[in-house]
Amino acid sequence: MKHTLAVLVDNKPGVLTHISGLISRRAFNIESIAASYTEEDDTTRITVVVSADDEIELEQVVNQLSKLIDVIKICNLTAVDSIERELAMIKVQASPKTRSNIVDIVDIFRAKIVDVNRETMVIELTGEDTKIDAICEVLKDYGIIEIARTGKIALSRGPIPAKDL
Repeated sequence: MKHTLAVLVDNKPGVLTHISGLISRRAFNIESIAASYTEEDDTTRITVVVSADDEIELEQVVNQLSKLIDVIKICNLTAVDSIERELAMIKVQASPKTRSNIVDIVDIFRAKIVDVNRETMVIELTGEDTKIDAICEVLKDYGIIEIARTGKIALSRGPIPAKDL
């Protein structure tokens, strides 16, 4: 099962390495990891998606993460009502014959075309990972050249942040 953890940390060099290292040492696969500053200049938010079948082991990892000196707060967003999104840019082959079909697909998925040239198009899409997987599956027929995905970012719903673990 995939679990989404939101980790608030002090914005210091090496913090991301400490977080990812601790998770990987516990033999969890990191499906995605995204980090950026928050509304506080000195705080970074790291969203980590990990695969874990054992809830007890996941709890142990969360407990160990919370002991790191730079960790301020950890929330398991899988356990609460949350909003999750991912950004993808997809470069696809686009000949004059196929360009209008690709534009139709982009419209259906509510994506945007951000670059066009004689041979390719670059499509930008934001949504849940299943939506991104679905458009990629459809665009395979036209020839996907490159894909860049951000990984999941997430926030708890409502005015009160998710409970600390």
